[in-house]
Amino acid sequence: MDFEPSTPPKKHNVFLPIIVSLSVVFGVWLGYFLNQRINNGSGNNQKYHSSANDKISSLLDYIEYQYVDTINKKDLVEKTVTSMLQSLDPHSSYIPASEFASVNEPLEGNFDGIGVEFNIIKDTIRVISPIAGGPSEKIGIRAGDRFVKVDGKNVAGVGITNKEVFGKLRGKSETIVLVTVLRTGVSKPLEFKITRGAIPLYSVDASYMLDATIGYIKISKFAATTYEEYLKAFNTLSKQGMKKLVLDLRGNPGGYLNAAVDISDEFLTSGLQIVYTQGKANPKKIYKATQHGSFENNPLVVLIDEGSASASEIVAGAVQDNDRGTIIGRRSFGKGLVQDQMQLPDGSAIRLTIARYYTPTGRCIQKPYSDDKDRYYNEEYDRYQNGELVNEDSIKLDKTKQYKTPEGKTVYGGGGIMPDIFVPIDTTKTNSFLNKVFYTGAINTFAFEYADKNRGKLKTYGSAKKYIDEFDINNNILEEFYSYCAAQKLVLIDKSLKEKTNEALKPYLKAFIGRDLYDKDAYYPIINKKDKCILKATEVLSK
Repeated sequence: MDFEPSTPPKKHNVFLPIIVSLSVVFGVWLGYFLNQRINNGSGNNQKYHSSANDKISSLLDYIEYQYVDTINKKDLVEKTVTSMLQSLDPHSSYIPASEFASVNEPLEGNFDGIGVEFNIIKDTIRVISPIAGGPSEKIGIRAGDRFVKVDGKNVAGVGITNKEVFGKLRGKSETIVLVTVLRTGVSKPLEFKITRGAIPLYSVDASYMLDATIGYIKISKFAATTYEEYLKAFNTLSKQGMKKLVLDLRGNPGGYLNAAVDISDEFLTSGLQIVYTQGKANPKKIYKATQHGSFENNPLVVLIDEGSASASEIVAGAVQDNDRGTIIGRRSFGKGLVQDQMQLPDGSAIRLTIARYYTPTGRCIQKPYSDDKDRYYNEEYDRYQNGELVNEDSIKLDKTKQYKTPEGKTVYGGGGIMPDIFVPIDTTKTNSFLNKVFYTGAINTFAFEYADKNRGKLKTYGSAKKYIDEFDINNNILEEFYSYCAAQKLVLIDKSLKEKTNEALKPYLKAFIGRDLYDKDAYYPIINKKDKCILKATEVLSK
């Protein structure tokens, strides 16, 4: 999901993609261009030209012929040029042919498969929910179903991995997969013959009304379908009385530049600059707002954090630099490099940094980088260690790179977007027990099993809204959870923290159970009720 290939423009003739690579596969296969060998002799008397153009090719051939052991030249080429790209910047990268489809898939808006969200729980594939309108839902697959066989082969209790599940359940449209399912309340296994089809991938994770006039839209990435998804969510909320908007870009790693431009255009009046790109071989290109915006004058808040990067920073920067809205949260990632993608004849691809992008005031928010790529990607941890995520005064920013917005507000370049209002990271999960139940996935697993066991009773709520309003996490559920954790050797040692721990657990347990029943329609409204950034945004918009 971190890789962002270029895509044909929809609205603004945008060609350049923006990526943030929080986890990057580096490398590139350039054997097609590095294959010429100059041989003026044989054996140990071989001579090679030493020009820059053929040095690498000559060296690879020399190693292939003279190295003491047999080597795989193709692998060596990939490793060689991997090092070459790594020396350029943190975001130039290589996609092997075997990974090209899966790497591009999240930003293309769909994939081919059976259409289920699943988890591997106790070594069994369990359906979290069938995707609406997908092949599995149409044929009768339900939340809670357990897949025990796929095409006649056992998949339960065999140590199956997520990657192996993808390999078995995904495939070309119109191909058929046979699954054997165990279902709670049904004594015998059920068999389903599922015809694979195109499964949509959504980038608008949530949209609902925070109160009578304030709408909330969360975008998880900027994909090929993001703009259309946003418009659909926006129109729905407008019909419900939305006059003000909270746009949540926290944790959004970026995506297509054209999607970021289109979203920004919705908030800016015609002619205002959104972003510009410029590189050695790419002249300055300015992207401006058009007349198509539908929320140009209404109150707006954009939420960002240390996981907001690339295209997210374009939107936040455009809003901030044009004095259009309020940016709330924490300093964004700081990725201002533009990549172009070139596909190679074997199906692999290169993503090469070809330009930088600049916000309307002229600032490049790319954070510093060096040859130490681990340090670059671990910089978020350094922010935590330095106290930046909890204390605004601890933020390390180059304040010599100052810029002024039209209304005279000072903004900074060279290290992400600084919010207008700082909100520290949520420290609710502060004791070791809470940390463990979240990071081991114990709370997710318990919630799924509780929802599965009580599905019939819980479904009587009938809707996510009624579940949110009426269902409570009582002491019996809490004690059941503690017993479950004890069986997993997760124990709350300091009993004096139990009351505080209970209060922290309740909304998460309710949200995770709700997600298994009503998907994101229950999850986000519950989890966001005590979200400090959203509370601050509501406060700002209510003035």
